[in-house]
Amino acid sequence: MAATTTTPRIALADLGPVDQLRAGRLGRRLPQLFIGLALYGVSLALMVRGDLGLAPWDVLHSGVIRYVPITLGQAVVVMSFVVLLFWIPLREKPGIGTLANALVVGFAADGTLALLDRPDQLWARVLLLASGVLLCGLATGLYIGSQFGRGPRDGLMTGLARRTGWSLRLVRTGLEVAVVVIGFALGGVVGLGTVIFALAIGPLAQLMLPWCLVDIAEPVKAHSQPQPDPANCTNQGG
Repeated sequence: MAATTTTPRIALADLGPVDQLRAGRLGRRLPQLFIGLALYGVSLALMVRGDLGLAPWDVLHSGVIRYVPITLGQAVVVMSFVVLLFWIPLREKPGIGTLANALVVGFAADGTLALLDRPDQLWARVLLLASGVLLCGLATGLYIGSQFGRGPRDGLMTGLARRTGWSLRLVRTGLEVAVVVIGFALGGVVGLGTVIFALAIGPLAQLMLPWCLVDIAEPVKAHSQPQPDPANCTNQGG
C-alpha cells in the first residue's frame, strides 16, 4: 500500500512589527494587506448603501456621526485609535497591520460612499447587503492572512479574553452587544443586516482565510504563538 502524505497546515503567527517584516514574502504580503483593508472599507460602504442594517461596530460609528461633524469613514478611524488606547493596560502588541487597519478601512469606506448612491429598489439594496457581507469575509481572509497582526477591535477582544480568562466568543459577543446597544441609543443604523452580518461573518472568514493565508519564514514562525481562531476575530475594521 502506498504511503500517504499530508500537506502541513499553515499557521497564523503572532509577531511584533520587526518580526513581521523579517518574516519575508513582503512582495505578496504587503499588497495583500492593503487590498484586504481597502476591500473591507468597500464592504462597509456597500452595507451602508444597502440601508438594511450595519455591522455591530458600524452601528456605533453611524450613531457617533449623528452628533459629531465627521464622515462615517472618519468615525471608523477615530474610533480605531480610541480602541487602541485600551490596548495599553491590556498590554496588547500592535503590528503593522494594526495601524494600517486603523487608517485604510475608514478612508476606503468614505471613497466608496462618495461614488455609490443608495438604490430605491429593495432587490438592489438586498444585493448590496449580501455583496457587502461576502466581500467582508474575503477582505478579512486577505488582511488576516497577510500575517501582519490584528486590527484594533480584534486586539481589544483578545486582550480582554487574556486578562479575564473568558472565552473569545463570550468576549466578542459581549463587545458586539455593547456597541450595538450604544450605537442604537445614539441613533445608529440597526436592521436585518446587523443580524445577518453577525451570523455569517465568522463562518465566511473561516472558510476564506485558508485561501489567503501566506506561509511565512519558518525560523520566525517557530518562535511565534498562534493567533486566535479567525471566526472569533471579525469585528468591523478589525
